[in-house]
Amino acid sequence: MGTFDENDIEYQRARRQVERLRGFYGHLFAYIAVNAMIVVYNCMNLKPGESYFQFKNFFTATFWGIGLAAHAVTVFLPRVNFIRKWEDKKIKELMDKQKDH
Repeated sequence: MGTFDENDIEYQRARRQVERLRGFYGHLFAYIAVNAMIVVYNCMNLKPGESYFQFKNFFTATFWGIGLAAHAVTVFLPRVNFIRKWEDKKIKELMDKQKDH
């Protein structure tokens, strides 16, 4: 098993992907924790005979879920997103700038 050179482009890509994964899993954990608390709160505040299945009880989960899904796309499908290409281009540009100075 070899050592990793922090200047190696493949190492840097892998490191960035790990950072993206860590960010996504943190986002997912927050989504689950907050929405679980909202469910408990909503259940405790139901009026007698009132159904839980109302849009207002799913508002946060729905719209935050859309954002979470978009985050998942950028993490798990990096080849189809322009952000990865922009990052690679910017890294190359900055590395070229460093070489010139």
